[in-house]
Amino acid sequence: MARFTLPRDLYHGKGSLEALKTFEGKRAIICVGGGSMKRFGFLDRAIGYLKEAGMEVEVFEGIEPDPSVETVMRGAAVMEKFQPDWIVAMGGGSPIDAAKAMWIKYEYPDCTFEDMCKVFGLPKLRTKAHFCAISSTSGTATEVTAFSIITNYQDRIKYPIADFEITPDVAIVDPDLAETMPQKLVAHTGMDAITHAIEAYVSTANCNYTDPLAIHAIEMIMNDLVPSYNGDMAARDRMHDAQCLAGMAFSNALLGIVHSMAHKTGAAFEDYGAHIIHGAANAMYLPKVIAFNAKNETAKKRYGVIVDYMGIADKSASDDDKVAALIAYVRKMNDDLNIPHGIKYYGADSYPTENGFVPEEVFLERLPEIAANAILDACTGSNPRIPSQEEMEKLLKCCYYDTEVDF
Repeated sequence: MARFTLPRDLYHGKGSLEALKTFEGKRAIICVGGGSMKRFGFLDRAIGYLKEAGMEVEVFEGIEPDPSVETVMRGAAVMEKFQPDWIVAMGGGSPIDAAKAMWIKYEYPDCTFEDMCKVFGLPKLRTKAHFCAISSTSGTATEVTAFSIITNYQDRIKYPIADFEITPDVAIVDPDLAETMPQKLVAHTGMDAITHAIEAYVSTANCNYTDPLAIHAIEMIMNDLVPSYNGDMAARDRMHDAQCLAGMAFSNALLGIVHSMAHKTGAAFEDYGAHIIHGAANAMYLPKVIAFNAKNETAKKRYGVIVDYMGIADKSASDDDKVAALIAYVRKMNDDLNIPHGIKYYGADSYPTENGFVPEEVFLERLPEIAANAILDACTGSNPRIPSQEEMEKLLKCCYYDTEVDF
């Protein structure tokens, strides 16, 4: 038996933020990040709509990119004091992911972070509050997913929380918010979205319910991501829908080792002055993982189907040629979006450079531990080919040096 779970309500299209005025409750807490929602007026509009619905409103702001365990615990303490019956998270993936984890702690004060990380092991939520997610970026799709990513900075590892219980009750996908994204964020979130769709389609948990969502998301992203990056706002509006479709697919079909590696490398070199931004990591690793997974015949055929829908190779071509075409296409997208092809060339500002911020000797020293952690990541189990420790280390080396995967 399989399960397919999405938010009960999804409001989409321009102006859909106004749906907040229809909510019923006494108290709502809004969780936001670094200030863009306030700066562009969306936070004030959300507060106004909730007050119009008759609610008392509290704001928890300042949630950082790659939110920490400490931020989660601090936000949960505010919730415990305020006792909201609605948690409204708005912004990019970080504030929404953090608010999901806060929600767990608010409903179960004795729950530890380690308890939260037990895959599909959470107790029933909604005993105290319902959850609404409002996305301002076009990539993570956390507004419709059963996932949250929280960073433990003590061990420099990002941990996925995975459970259908944290799928939001309401998602608001209003493209007005996405139009405020800076260009670099458009690139990184967009590559996150196409990675979601491709990994969902070849995942061992794919099914008839997830496949159409993944394929249509890929078709939309290939048409709209680069134009959105170059300032086409109609394309950016469509990208906001595309990333949500990709999220619906992967939340139910799960992901693969592109994400496992991105989770475990993202904060691994923080002591050298930067993170490897999640979407950029996915963009760099995706071509390598496609090559690795294509050694599995089922995955190779499914990559071929993706290519047929994309129309980037002749339908009569061999599956090997189609895989090569898909890898070349993803690499060209990275070029168009100014994303490097390997960690060695990843600058602290995320742009391509001859000498990246991660020194070779540091990468090699930490490689065995990163590989071991990636294998243990929640996303690895649904990858079509499960790597050994040796294979994961070799794959990560290919992602560092931008070399061919031939194993």
